[in-house]
Amino acid sequence: MTANQELAGLFGQESAHAHQTVLSGSQESDLFSHQREALLRRQAPLADRLRPRNLDEFVGQGAILAEGRLLRRAIAADRVGNLILHGPPGVGKTTLARIIANHTRAHFSSLNAVLAGVKDLRAEVSEAGQRLERHGLRTILFIDEVHRFNSAQQDALLPWVENGTLTLIGATTENPYFEVNKALVSRSRLFRLQTLRPEDLNKLLHSALKDPERGYGGRNIKLEPEAAAHLVDVASGDARSLLNALELAVESTPADDNGVIRIDLGIAEESIQQRAVLYDKQGDAHFDTISAFIKSIRGSDADATLFWLARMIEAGENPRFIFRRMLISAGEDVGLADPQAMVVVEACAAAFERVGLPEGLYPLAQAALYLACTDKSNSTGGFFEALRTVRTAQRQDVPTHLRDANRDGDAFGDGQGYRYPHAFREHWVAQQYLPDALQGEAFWAPSHQGWEGQRRELNLERRAAQLAAAAEAEDAHPLLVSSGPDQPQLERWLQRQLAVDGERLQTLRKHLWSDLEWSRTDRVLMLSGRSLLWSLDPLAAVSEGGVLILCASASDQQRLAAQLELLDPLNRPSLLSNLQALDALSQNHNFEVIGGRLTQDDLKSPTLMRHWPAITNRTSTGARLRLLLSESELGPASALLEHSQEALTPQAIHELNDLKELEARWLSQRSERDALRQQLENNGWTIESTNSQESSSLRVDQSLMNRWLGDGRPYRVSFENHANGDPSALVTLKKELMKRVGQQLPMRLQHWRFDGRRC
Repeated sequence: MTANQELAGLFGQESAHAHQTVLSGSQESDLFSHQREALLRRQAPLADRLRPRNLDEFVGQGAILAEGRLLRRAIAADRVGNLILHGPPGVGKTTLARIIANHTRAHFSSLNAVLAGVKDLRAEVSEAGQRLERHGLRTILFIDEVHRFNSAQQDALLPWVENGTLTLIGATTENPYFEVNKALVSRSRLFRLQTLRPEDLNKLLHSALKDPERGYGGRNIKLEPEAAAHLVDVASGDARSLLNALELAVESTPADDNGVIRIDLGIAEESIQQRAVLYDKQGDAHFDTISAFIKSIRGSDADATLFWLARMIEAGENPRFIFRRMLISAGEDVGLADPQAMVVVEACAAAFERVGLPEGLYPLAQAALYLACTDKSNSTGGFFEALRTVRTAQRQDVPTHLRDANRDGDAFGDGQGYRYPHAFREHWVAQQYLPDALQGEAFWAPSHQGWEGQRRELNLERRAAQLAAAAEAEDAHPLLVSSGPDQPQLERWLQRQLAVDGERLQTLRKHLWSDLEWSRTDRVLMLSGRSLLWSLDPLAAVSEGGVLILCASASDQQRLAAQLELLDPLNRPSLLSNLQALDALSQNHNFEVIGGRLTQDDLKSPTLMRHWPAITNRTSTGARLRLLLSESELGPASALLEHSQEALTPQAIHELNDLKELEARWLSQRSERDALRQQLENNGWTIESTNSQESSSLRVDQSLMNRWLGDGRPYRVSFENHANGDPSALVTLKKELMKRVGQQLPMRLQHWRFDGRRC
């Protein structure tokens, strides 16, 4: 062997040795890394060790992850687009993102918005672009706590999310509509994760105690049922809080002589001592809780009011903020039903400032309870109606007699004709105070409650008297007070008042039952039950009898049943879904009173006519009958011609007159009314009928036009079925109604009351 060969052999051996040394070092490094990762996994918190690894292990959120749901299908198909997962802590947002990472064939990167910045985002975008360009590999970027990014950082993501370089998955505990860039929200699908249910948390507890690899399956642990229930209850749907408490309880409790770690209720209470109150003063919980508090006051629920108040105080809400909101509620929700409410809240706020915490919680609770328990009215909201009128009304001149007489009284007559109220009896005199063009407008609609309820009737009487005074004093605007046959000077006022708080329906209810002599033991059958309104008088009058409501449909029965939950079970009326159900009643179940309000559909229904013999058989001699039938005298075309003809073109008048003739036939219920009377008399009832006319008005809007002209509506169908119907007439009618959107369309109704007695 030559020297060169020996030298080469020597260097080759050294080179091989060096290579072997490098490999050994690499293997040693991998070994240490593996040991470090294994140690970290063993020392990780229980909540981290038990993170679900796939959708089958994931607990809860069935609303979005159940079999067949969109998100589950998207994950299984690896077609997850831009997502924003939002919900309270401990419900699985980060876990769900990791499961997506395990299922996707795309590259998965993650950042935490608390630690990352624009530089990190740029690095991720650059690497994602290279992967897409060189290998055609998509990149999913998961950003935890994405709401922590400021607006500029969120903006930096937009171009790359837009062009598909990145697929974004964001997780946040805040409402993304408030805390995430609107452009990002519009490009993402939002999924809201709910707090976990108790059964979900129990499943997690069982898994933690039985899993030998990641949980405590290798240890002998006895968790008492009371302790488990306490942990689940106080965790309030937060899986992380539950598992952390379990871990603390297990690791801090020594085993007994038998090697069993026993966790009883006392240990559980020490391990999770206080329920976590989710409350961010700038987030959803803040606004949702104060909203629930105010709505509980508005709903007069003292218990709920105290609960939401305590929740806010426990979470650290500033009591001054709560007092400010209660002052608003005193004006908005209580108002003039109890003018002292504002005084009480203001006094309690002053007492709180003087006393401070914690004793200041007494006046805080006192103010809240006073608002919750006192009478309610929102009539002060009439100011905003007046404000809208100020912004839209054309003529708002101050009436001459109200103007300042000190400056222009001699030259222009300002102030002349003003009547000084204190010079009259009761310190009041009827005279005009609103501008001429607004005379008759009613902005304040007092309720029947409390202080304003005591003054309601007087206010309505004075309002009517002022309209009468205006009509006598000046005839400059005859259209403002039209010439109705019964009370011409009050018609416009009535049109306004009848729409306030269902006043017209209350009047009709009183008309239906007036003069009927009740017996406390009467049994009453109410026909065509669509509303409880018509049954209120019988319910109040027959405390020892009973009321049975024959519902118009199954849906009406369900709706009425829900409303009746508020009544004492003994006082609730019975509900039947249809006339056939009468046959199922006991043969001895008869009725002393038959009543109800029948609509046009009821009169045209053959079912009701066919069952009158069966209804009559449920009564005995002397039974009484009260039915109210309402008929409209004007359809839309008739109303336009009667009240707005001067604003119509000759062509429109011609086409609307054609419609008017058809409306007359459509509206006529005389034949149905006569048929009902004949049927009742044939079944042994003596009938007396009276009728009255009502002036009302309907506000023209899209819903009203749909009632008349929508597809399948009776008005339109009756016209389309008529041989002489001109389709252009319906088009003209719709155009004229569109011109009057927001205006009141005067209407007239005829109400017929049938009074009957069984012979």
